[in-house]
Amino acid sequence: MSTQKTETNKAPQPVGAYPHARRAGNLLFLSGIGPRDPETNGIPGLERSAMGNFTEFDFEAQCHSVFRNVRAVLEAAGARWEDLVDVTVFLVNMQRDFHIYNRIYAEYFKDHQPCRTTVAITALPTPIAIELKCIAYLGE
Repeated sequence: MSTQKTETNKAPQPVGAYPHARRAGNLLFLSGIGPRDPETNGIPGLERSAMGNFTEFDFEAQCHSVFRNVRAVLEAAGARWEDLVDVTVFLVNMQRDFHIYNRIYAEYFKDHQPCRTTVAITALPTPIAIELKCIAYLGE
């Protein structure tokens, strides 16, 4: 089976040697997508002091941004939001952020509810608080 990769400038560039997504048959596998802004590479809702300490942290802004980025990759691959069948969520602070994430997730997935797994992790490669790994079904 041949596979086709997707890369787009409408989502943040990967932090390693991997594409935004890869299609295999009728499935589209998205690499981990975080909330970084595709134009500035900044992290929405996150400000740091000169010493590197957080001076502003808005997890809701990161949630909305990560959903925009997932949608951008889906669209670049010819898929739609409603094609998502599985979402794995990585949170760096489950206790602080899960209830916020769960509320915002419900707003985006009102009528269409893919399978979902949420995992607590200690860190991500950049100072983001959330990352999504998704699979979409593209039909026959």
